[in-house]
Amino acid sequence: MEKYQNILVVIDPTTHEQKALKRAIELAVHTKAVITAFVSIFDFSYEMTTMLSSEEREVMRKSVISDREIWLDDVISAIETHDLTIKTKVIWHNRPFEAIVEHVLNDKYDIVIKGTHQHDKLKSVIFTPTDWHLLRKCPSPVLLVKDHQWPKNGNILAAINVGSDESEHQSLNHKITEEAVNLSKIIQANVHLVNSFPGTPVNITIEIPEFNSSQYNDSMLQHHKEAMTEHAAKFEIPPENTRVEEGLPEDVIDRVSQRLDAELVILGTIGRTGLSAALIGNTAEHVIDRLNCDVLALKPEGYISPLAS
Repeated sequence: MEKYQNILVVIDPTTHEQKALKRAIELAVHTKAVITAFVSIFDFSYEMTTMLSSEEREVMRKSVISDREIWLDDVISAIETHDLTIKTKVIWHNRPFEAIVEHVLNDKYDIVIKGTHQHDKLKSVIFTPTDWHLLRKCPSPVLLVKDHQWPKNGNILAAINVGSDESEHQSLNHKITEEAVNLSKIIQANVHLVNSFPGTPVNITIEIPEFNSSQYNDSMLQHHKEAMTEHAAKFEIPPENTRVEEGLPEDVIDRVSQRLDAELVILGTIGRTGLSAALIGNTAEHVIDRLNCDVLALKPEGYISPLAS
């Protein structure tokens, strides 16, 4: 069966331009998927109206939801839908990311598509708390849509970590590359692989003057190139479509994606939550902040959302 048969699109009520919905339609044209346009709304003032009974508040909530459903139908009718099936879902919830993840868990969506916001003056993308929560807690792939087009014969860049022997990383490498290959067939794009590796630690060169940093870097580069060649061969990706460069992942992936003018970068996120997420951060999130193209974030096999009951 074709992938992406059941797509959840997060609609942004604050903007006229629904780029996530347009991207979902663009994808669904190829896969004949069913799209659900999803809106989560909440107005705290309705909950704080103590003069009203709970029944009266419920009536007011339903009225607001009904108005938003009419608005959503108008949004969809104004877009070329290519005779696709587009369902709508409007719910009252004070935490949008929880509402989204709950629906993913209940209805088993293949992918969640959400638009990002751009700061007009800074010309950079601003990620909302909902974006970050979805990246960390949504079990299905999350596609964050920016403003880059998806031209035919464009480039998909899959960011992997071939230098690690950990089974989790190897499994995620396979998943990321497989996703890139599958998507490339759907949207007729070219797959490229990128891997970064760290240079010589500064403290070693200071503490051990006789340490040969050049030889160390050459050895690291050779090790990663051999691992990359072996990995790419499993998916019949030609060597000229692979990149191994020294540096931080966020620097290397951003640099290579710009060089390729990539329409999409696919990477893995370990879904770290809690205090460790706040203190340590996530490599994927640092990368996503820098990119000016769409980003598809995948979870490792066996990932369980902290919101799963």
